[in-house]
Amino acid sequence: MTKRLCLWSGPRNVSTALMYSFAQRSDTRVVDEPLYAHFLVNHPARGYHPGAELCIQSQDNDGERVVQNVFLAETDSPVVFFKSMAHHLIELDWDFLKQMINVLLIRDPRDMLHSYSKTIEAFNLEDTGYPQLKEIYDYLDEAGIPPMVVDSKTLLQNPETSLRAMCSFAGIPFETAMLSWQSGPKPFEGAWAPYWYHNVHGSTGFIPYHSKTEPFPENLQPLLDSCHPFYAYLKEREEPGF
Repeated sequence: MTKRLCLWSGPRNVSTALMYSFAQRSDTRVVDEPLYAHFLVNHPARGYHPGAELCIQSQDNDGERVVQNVFLAETDSPVVFFKSMAHHLIELDWDFLKQMINVLLIRDPRDMLHSYSKTIEAFNLEDTGYPQLKEIYDYLDEAGIPPMVVDSKTLLQNPETSLRAMCSFAGIPFETAMLSWQSGPKPFEGAWAPYWYHNVHGSTGFIPYHSKTEPFPENLQPLLDSCHPFYAYLKEREEPGF
């Protein structure tokens, strides 16, 4: 039976590097943000996300079809890794999540907001994914299948330990190949990669975590205050023992 591992993240959370990592496995096929076009045709972000129209043209933008034809599609691959954004889960029945192995990737909003603001000038709480990540956690927890929570800082500080824990959660063996990859664009990336992935294209592995030295933008402080309770809630539920 195919293992369907679904990563739910917010933007700028090291999710693309994690997708690269799983793409190095001998038994895994990766899928990059299959609900992005669906999100764009149902959200004002279509007007301010770079490359939005190109993305919509490149993917099926009917979310229910994507669930059936991508997330739940028959496949010969032993493992499928779906990199997905939590805030893309709009106008959809979430029942299919119960057929996935779900992992939530979080990041300290102080770091995330600073990074995101370099690509998107004006954004709000819903764009950050924090409220939706909490909703996903609560939905699955109430169903008796709580997702694994991983903090991106923990992942960057201890890549092998974190990856081993994720593999254990998914019921698959860890492979050392997951720790490195070739630099440059990847054939499995979405059409939006040129707008969002330029930094990770230069990587060959997980870049060690370093605290930001730039001052936090004052104009983002109210949004940081709004994001923090959601982050703190999920941080308390991070997988212990990392």
